Amino acid sequence: MSAAPRTARGTRTRAKILEAAERVFESVGYHEASIVKITDQAGVGLGTFYLYFAGKQEVFDEVVEDLNRRVRHAMTEAARAEDNRIAAERAGFRAFFRFTAEHPALYRIIRQAEFVSPGALRLHYGRIVEGYVEGLRAAQLTGEVRPMNAEVAAWALMGIGELVGMRWVLWQEGDDGTGRRPEVPEEIFEEMMQFIERAMAPDAGAGKGGNQ
Repeated sequence: MSAAPRTARGTRTRAKILEAAERVFESVGYHEASIVKITDQAGVGLGTFYLYFAGKQEVFDEVVEDLNRRVRHAMTEAARAEDNRIAAERAGFRAFFRFTAEHPALYRIIRQAEFVSPGALRLHYGRIVEGYVEGLRAAQLTGEVRPMNAEVAAWALMGIGELVGMRWVLWQEGDDGTGRRPEVPEEIFEEMMQFIERAMAPDAGAGKGGNQ
């Protein structure tokens, strides 16, 4: 991996290349993308690219990691403001759908990672689930949610969010002219959350499952 930038200007240049790579990978896909297209989009020379990245594969993996870091931050910050797990779930899902409306590349690039960089794909989902499991286990200890296998629940909740977002964000018609996708309609969001809240409610199936 290339050395980290040593100056503020270098940090900004590297970030600009990452942003350009995200747009290129989203619009034309990994196989049609090229370093020349990325540098043209970023407004930098080829030599500058190689100061920060070894090649296309490395910058792709960095884009995946950057998207993962940003979406986790958005969800965590939103959930942290709430005082119970169910409210945190609502806030976290809203933040996720808002992020994907603003950054549809999250879906398109992660789908490419399945074939281009399976390790980056597993890292993406694994990091999200890791934090989710920790939060669910803590909520079980305080009785905010029913006893359940936290890992299974985390993967199931993540799957719900991803597929609902795909249907009502990524596939929804229209945008605001900036590339931002529509957010999940409120009635769809409420239907999804009612399903989740019933599944997680402390009095639903008490005594079954386990704090795994």
